[in-house]
Amino acid sequence: MWSDERSVPPPVGGPRTGTPGRAHAVVIGSGFGGLAAALRLGARGYRVTVLERLDAPGGRACVHRQDGYTFDAGPTVVTAPWLFEELWALCGRRLADDVELRPVDPFYRVRFDDGMSIDYRGDAQAMREAVARLAPGDLAGYERFLAASEAIFKVGFEQLGDQPFDRWADMARCLPDLMRLQSWRTVWGMACKHVKDEKLRVLLTFQSLLVGGNPFTTTSVYCLIAFLERRWGVHFAMGGTGALVAGLVKLIREQGHALRLNAPVAQILVEQGRACGVRLDSGETIRADVVVSNADSAWTYRHLLAPEHRRRWTDRRLARARYSMSLFVWYFGTRRRYEDVAHHSILLGPRYRGLLDDIFRRKHLAEDFSLYLHRPTATDPSLAPPGCDAFYVLSPVPHLGSGTDWVEQAEPYRRAIQARLEATVLPGLGESLASSRVMTPLDFRDRLCSVHGAAFGLEPVLTQSAWFRPHNRSEEVERLYLVGAGTHPGAGLPGVLSSARVLDRVVPHADELV
Repeated sequence: MWSDERSVPPPVGGPRTGTPGRAHAVVIGSGFGGLAAALRLGARGYRVTVLERLDAPGGRACVHRQDGYTFDAGPTVVTAPWLFEELWALCGRRLADDVELRPVDPFYRVRFDDGMSIDYRGDAQAMREAVARLAPGDLAGYERFLAASEAIFKVGFEQLGDQPFDRWADMARCLPDLMRLQSWRTVWGMACKHVKDEKLRVLLTFQSLLVGGNPFTTTSVYCLIAFLERRWGVHFAMGGTGALVAGLVKLIREQGHALRLNAPVAQILVEQGRACGVRLDSGETIRADVVVSNADSAWTYRHLLAPEHRRRWTDRRLARARYSMSLFVWYFGTRRRYEDVAHHSILLGPRYRGLLDDIFRRKHLAEDFSLYLHRPTATDPSLAPPGCDAFYVLSPVPHLGSGTDWVEQAEPYRRAIQARLEATVLPGLGESLASSRVMTPLDFRDRLCSVHGAAFGLEPVLTQSAWFRPHNRSEEVERLYLVGAGTHPGAGLPGVLSSARVLDRVVPHADELV
């Protein structure tokens, strides 16, 4: 699929970079944030060059293909399709012309450690009935939680999700709303305010883990996810999430912009307090009128911007920051199909709070785990050979601050996960395995350039959100901008795509710079 991009990259200023006289924007990284930024900058009159250090686009959303199986490396849950539709519309196109999104039902099948399971779905009446069976005394509280989630969504996502937080005054203006919505509570605290049943509390809080947040410490602003999912549903791109990456790359090419692979950036260049281009590892210099970094925000400041240009995000401050968990991901294919397994499954272990304390606070690799199991072939059988299934299973683990030796621990940990899956939802897994590969926190650090191997960048606690998070318009130098999970509003596809929307408000039109 990527044979074109893997060939010798076109030179900047060549036929794929647009009219030389136009203002030039360089985008570092081709994750969803970088690809969305490129299209938005193109719509604002820039010729754009996207620089990707790997040999394929997508960043965390790259694709692994082996043994006839297709594995999406990272994001698999599409919850706000209109954010993609908007990008296609900027190019005068329709998303449906290039990518088919299909709704997934149930959203998730949640299996508790005692074997009880519940289908978490978008149908309001079906969910009321499920909650009534699970915790009949909490039905009214469940409804109140959903009402709170909607109220938070209307402020946290609709009003603030694509707003820049450049100044303290920007934060001060939204404080009354945040106080009214009790954002000082944690996600878990908000659930506890409304419901008493422990299993229902877990059911209402696990989603924050999908964006790297510990529900026991993450601000309750992230309770908006419950309403966001209900508002637009949960979708899957036929062909895998990589089909969305391929579609965005196609738009970038058609708009006359450049995507260069195998082009790692060594440094962001600064002249007179203003970003003016980048230098690649190869020594090549690329001049630019604006620079947008889709790299991990802490990595951007620690490794790409020289210390003399940093006043706020110094090495000392970055060392003191709190970073999200990391992930252990096992991709595997089977020679049989497991028809009873849902597209998305949450397999909870014997502990919830204790396990999360181990991951986030103690930085201890525990023997037990909770798992997210992704079976895309439940929706799209073409991702595996006929009669087979493709999977990945994701286990939240501490970031590299734990000191875990993943070179030694990866295979024992994978075997433990395999045993757990065999004992629960995938009987006979070992004898049906046809393909296998793993991703550890070392890959997040070494391949994806994430500080401490944190899978979601800075942890989304209140004191590292909005104005307190690295700004979309860099506080350090002019004409440097940040997109992606490590900046405002945060991780997850809606957050990452919204970070690129912020550029429309803070990046000058290309005509203003020529």
